[in-house]
Amino acid sequence: MSGKKILVVDDEPLIRKLVTDFLKREGYNTVEAEDGRKALEVFSSEKDIDLVVLDVMLPEYDGWTVCREIRKKSSVPIIMLTARGEEFDELFGFDIGADEYIAKPFSPNILVARVNAVLRRTVPVESNSKEFGGLTIDNNAHEVNIDGCVIDLSPKEYDLLIYLTENYGKAVSREQILDKVWGYDYYGDLRTVDTHINRLRIKLDSKSNYVQTVRGYGYRFEVER
Repeated sequence: MSGKKILVVDDEPLIRKLVTDFLKREGYNTVEAEDGRKALEVFSSEKDIDLVVLDVMLPEYDGWTVCREIRKKSSVPIIMLTARGEEFDELFGFDIGADEYIAKPFSPNILVARVNAVLRRTVPVESNSKEFGGLTIDNNAHEVNIDGCVIDLSPKEYDLLIYLTENYGKAVSREQILDKVWGYDYYGDLRTVDTHINRLRIKLDSKSNYVQTVRGYGYRFEVER
C-alpha cells in the first residue's frame, strides 16, 4: 500500500507528528490539517487522498461534521480518533460513515495496522474476467456463464476451457492438452481429452461450436463470426 496518500487531522501537533512519522515509515505519503475547516479545504484541494485519519474533538468544525461533509462527496475510508470511548460514540461514528474507530491513547503501530487493513478492504478487486460472444469466464469467482446464466463445470472441464481460451484461435494438439491440463505425470490416453471435450461442449450448449475440432490434430477455441 506504499505511496498511498493519507490526510491526518488532529489539533495536537505532537499527535499529528507521531501519526505521520509512523505512516511515512510504512511508505505512505501524508498531508496534515489542524482543524475541521482546514481538513475540508485540504480534502477538496488534494484530489488523490486515499484515507483520512480524523480526530473527533477539533476546532472550527468537529470530526463528526468533517466526516459528514466528506461523505457527501466521497467514499474515501475514514478512521476516527477520539479521547472518548463510549459505545454510543462508536456507533454514531459508524452511522455517519466512519470505517474504523480508535480511542485515545492508542499505539501508533496499532493505528498503522488498522490503516493497512482498511486500505486492503477498500481497494477494488481488479476485474479478471473474459468474454467471448456471450460466454463469460470469471477467474476471480472461478465461474463460467452463458448469456448471464452460470453453468456447472467440473474442475477439469473448467481447466480445459481456460487452456483453450488462453490459446484463442490457435490449434492445440491432444498431446498438448493432456500435458497442460492433466499434467506430465498423467498416464491416460488421448481419448480422455476427447471425452472431456464432448462433455464440455454439451455444457456449453449454444456456444458449443466455439470449441472446434481440428481434424487429425486436436482442438481450437474461436468464436465464429
